[in-house]
Amino acid sequence: MASNTIVERVAADLAKYPPFDKLAPGVLGDLAASISVSYHEEGELLFGKDDPLKGSAFMVMKGAVRLYDLIDGQEVLVDLCDEGDVFGVRAIFGGHGYLLYAQIAEESLIYDIPVEKVKALISADAGVSMFFAAEFAKSVQDIEQTLSSALSLRRQGSSVPAASSFLEHETLEVKPVENVVTCPEDISVREAALIMAESNIGSILVTSPEGHPLGIITDTDLRKKVVAVEGPVNERPVREIMSSPVYTITGGKTVADMVMLMVKTKLRHFCITEDGTVESPVKGIISEHDIITSEGNNPAVIMKEVQAAEEVGQLKAERDKAENLLATYMGQNVAVHFMASIITEINDAIITRAIHMTLDALEKEGRGIPPVPFTWLSLGSEGRREQLLRTDQDNALIFADTGGGEREALHAYFLEFASRVTAILEGAGFVRCPADVMASNPKWCLSLTEWKDCFRHWIETPEPKAVMHSTIFFDFRPVYGEPSLAAELKRDVFESIAKGRGFLEFFAKNALQNPPPLGFFRNFMVEKSRDHANEFDIKSRAMMPLADAARVLAYQLRIPEYFGTVERFGRIGELEPALSGLCREAAAAYEFLMKLRARNGLEHSSTGRYIKPESLNKLERQMLRNVFSTIEQIQQTLNLRFQLDYFRD
Repeated sequence: MASNTIVERVAADLAKYPPFDKLAPGVLGDLAASISVSYHEEGELLFGKDDPLKGSAFMVMKGAVRLYDLIDGQEVLVDLCDEGDVFGVRAIFGGHGYLLYAQIAEESLIYDIPVEKVKALISADAGVSMFFAAEFAKSVQDIEQTLSSALSLRRQGSSVPAASSFLEHETLEVKPVENVVTCPEDISVREAALIMAESNIGSILVTSPEGHPLGIITDTDLRKKVVAVEGPVNERPVREIMSSPVYTITGGKTVADMVMLMVKTKLRHFCITEDGTVESPVKGIISEHDIITSEGNNPAVIMKEVQAAEEVGQLKAERDKAENLLATYMGQNVAVHFMASIITEINDAIITRAIHMTLDALEKEGRGIPPVPFTWLSLGSEGRREQLLRTDQDNALIFADTGGGEREALHAYFLEFASRVTAILEGAGFVRCPADVMASNPKWCLSLTEWKDCFRHWIETPEPKAVMHSTIFFDFRPVYGEPSLAAELKRDVFESIAKGRGFLEFFAKNALQNPPPLGFFRNFMVEKSRDHANEFDIKSRAMMPLADAARVLAYQLRIPEYFGTVERFGRIGELEPALSGLCREAAAAYEFLMKLRARNGLEHSSTGRYIKPESLNKLERQMLRNVFSTIEQIQQTLNLRFQLDYFRD
């Protein structure tokens, strides 16, 4: 028989969770005395599908339990039970066996509650009866919905989603117009306009006798090339005013594909042909309107408004729209890499517009155009194309070297220029960097030679402050100006690292400063500061360890592209096949963290950095634990690769 101390502890635990929190002390004590407490290791199977029902229902007191089924040999997660969750209630209501598998997800303490005791409580207490009836109905409904969804995906030829694959949802396919209105190239402009009017369409494809696309005429073409032109144009052949060549694609494009095409090409019409080239027959056409109606959002419109903005307030308004767009995408479970691409394009457009506004203002004031080529750099998360939410600015400026004593004049010009640009960005909602890592700081507005000297100093003298700067500045990416300046700087950095053999060891050791923040039995490492007490710092505790590790390996392998963390892990896995599996896990983990932080930031109108652990659902908590495990493996890899156990300060 259990001791009174154990019974009291069990009763106290039960009293924290429904339906036991409503029981009278005597009834609760009697129930606690009948309960068995068992410890289970991760991976242990409590019961399998179709196993005979046990004489107990189960309650998780510490740890987590996965409930899943198998479809075509693949696991489909139905539920993740954690502290206070009751499962295995089928044993209470009877049946021929369990419908799911129950597996220990992490080392756990499980309370085995005798079925007969539960039945007695159900008979005596209406609240307990309603609770277990609801739990039974809910479990059946969850099983039906989850497995129906999985079977549906299987029938469609898709793979069954595991717990970690909900990050990979793609956007909807755009439905093209298949009954395309066309005309030959030798009819008159007037005839083509009449066809468009009669068909109530905004564009018409010009095709060859074989049905191949030759060009396109839009309402815009008619306004600019016909209405606004003096002299008789109407009777001229359409080939003289059509836009050519047509941008051709194959069918089956998603909203993600089409939005990125619109952003990159700045076009509004795309022709679908049999093989995706102009040398095959037309099969359909996709316009901006088709993309809008497919998705309900249009980042290309935001881009267009940003590029046309004349005031800082307009830039802020469009970035606000981008945040609303992000919230919509989050609700639709759009893939993280797509969201990051869209928001990065919008952020870059805002930076570019801020630069153009500044250049225009300086020219009007008689300050002239930039005297030498320059490059505007984004740093940190924006440099890695990962800034989903507006955080503080991290930027820098490189200007080309010149001979003579012009350096002071150049520095003064570009410092004034950078100060105006950062002020516009601040007005657009990107707050100033608290550490003043901005191009408006004289320390970070330098000539190419000065930047090379700066990076060489950090590499040759890797003291703590230099390593700290490296974690920010080594993620530089050119956004505007002469990209060759940034490319030359990156080449020089690679050469300096090759010469300064000890730098990567210091760099790697810095990447190990934040070990996986998980203690025994699900205790998250939370902050103790007054402002964020008992909150989890997702940036420093989870995202930075992965970003830091990817950066170290990227520079060791001399990866020249301006990649983000996910892309870096992808390339690292390609270059080192032995790490490919771990790199895939790390990339998926980082995308999950980006999404979790963005959702938290949108909900609380913040940067999303600090999260209350109690706000996470069961699946998110389990996913975080998987992330911590991946961080541990990545850090072990760095430790072994750079022999950091033998490395001394």
